[in-house]
Amino acid sequence: MTSAKKKNAWWGDCIAGLSEAALSVPQVMGYARIAGVPAVMGLYTALLPPLLFAVLGSSRHLVVAADSATAAILAGGLKSVAPIGSAAYIALVPGVALFTAGLLLIARLFRLGFLADFLSRTVLVGFLTGVGCQVAISMLHDMLGISQKGENSLLQLWGDVTHAHDASLPTIALSLLVAGCIVAARHLTPRIPGALVAVIGSIVASAWFGFSHMGIATLGPVSGGLPRLGLPHFGLDELSVIVPTALSCMFVIIAQSAATSRAFAVQYGETVDENADILGLSGANMAAALSGTFVVNGSPTQTTLAVQFGARSQRAQVVVALVTGVILLCATAPLQYLPQCVLASIVFVIGVDMINVSGLLAIRRESPGEFHLALITAATVVAVGVEQGIFLAIVLSLLRHVRHSYEPHTSVLQPVRAGVFEATRCHAGEETEPGLIIYRFAADLFYANCTRFADDVMELVETAPHPVFCIVVDAGAITDIDYSAAAMMRDLVARLQARRVELFFGRVSNDLRSDMVRHRLIDLIGEDHLLDALHLAMDMARKRLAELTAKK
Repeated sequence: MTSAKKKNAWWGDCIAGLSEAALSVPQVMGYARIAGVPAVMGLYTALLPPLLFAVLGSSRHLVVAADSATAAILAGGLKSVAPIGSAAYIALVPGVALFTAGLLLIARLFRLGFLADFLSRTVLVGFLTGVGCQVAISMLHDMLGISQKGENSLLQLWGDVTHAHDASLPTIALSLLVAGCIVAARHLTPRIPGALVAVIGSIVASAWFGFSHMGIATLGPVSGGLPRLGLPHFGLDELSVIVPTALSCMFVIIAQSAATSRAFAVQYGETVDENADILGLSGANMAAALSGTFVVNGSPTQTTLAVQFGARSQRAQVVVALVTGVILLCATAPLQYLPQCVLASIVFVIGVDMINVSGLLAIRRESPGEFHLALITAATVVAVGVEQGIFLAIVLSLLRHVRHSYEPHTSVLQPVRAGVFEATRCHAGEETEPGLIIYRFAADLFYANCTRFADDVMELVETAPHPVFCIVVDAGAITDIDYSAAAMMRDLVARLQARRVELFFGRVSNDLRSDMVRHRLIDLIGEDHLLDALHLAMDMARKRLAELTAKK
């Protein structure tokens, strides 16, 4: 990268960090309300934790700070031992962050970053679309100026619709103005951060005209000052609540952060080291615990926000942390004038942008089955929650893979012209040429699909137009045979030998050959019947076929 490009990259990240800070600072205070702690603790999540992740993590885009999913888990886990917002409750909050950091460190030692490999592009499109819908819906009540109804997105939407008559017209007008200005600025003056202008302008207007006296809700007083560093204090009897809560947070952090970082890495053609990110998340939560605040997570909403503002590295998050420090020291007073609907409108626009309609339509055109998986993922995120949507997506992806392995593509090779063959769907009555069948099985052989293999072979033998003497299995996709499949293969070979049919394998890999040796199949089938290339197996089968027909 040239010096000019490096300078532009630094400048772009700095501007993005300033723009992001204008929104993330009030937003993390909103997440503090979800967690049931003072607003200043939300600011603490944007101070030291992002710096630790910037040093230890690998993702260039993932924003680590307060997040609604882990904030909700925290409140749900601790409210059974102390009233939300009480001194006893607040004292337990850093303890959860401390144990979450420890569990994430253990996850890093066991290299659990592989979980991200189960998040396909289809799942990621559905995940971010669902998060976008969830975020947009969750902002409507502030944009309308009514109290939030319901705990999940669908109940919140229903509450907004049924209580729309209580909406504040000045709040609605300001919300539409802000959202419209952001969208217009994006198309007309993309270099000017419309969201930053909206925040600063609304704070000035609110202080000047007294928005709070017009029925427009504002954030209200926010305390300041840097956090005091130290280990959290809690009793041994409280571990029975802290540890399970931290465990739930750990799983959600790994899944959600991996999904978010992988989604943006794919978008920008980059690679991420999920295990390094887990270490970074562990360090970030340790910083949260030492600074007396609550669990932090990789936030899809704030990551999208940072990317839209032009952030291309963790330098932007360093700028956010510095701005947060300055605000905590000397600038919390102006935040009290910020209208809540302004922040909600900005986040609403971000949520709508996350709804990837074009991506969903592209998936539908190429793979309707995966399109349904993406829709289910998105719907689960909206109807149930982010963490449930991620876990369901992983399970459905695995089940879809197992289904493909259980019902693999099978075919019979048919000659088109000299030396050229075409795969046709396997069904009764097919043959490659008189006396010879070339059968392709496109999956590993295991207990669930080995019966399909045996049934296909026997059906082809029994229904072929001419007596079958040789079968060649194209084993290019078979790299593994388990115990049950090996038992099936021994039985199949015996049945074929009883019919005087010989079995050959082409494109046999070293792994498959090793499995056949281990399962005592190589002596039964014949080592000379296992060939490295398909054409060699076909030549061997034709030679044997000629010998057998000559004897007839």
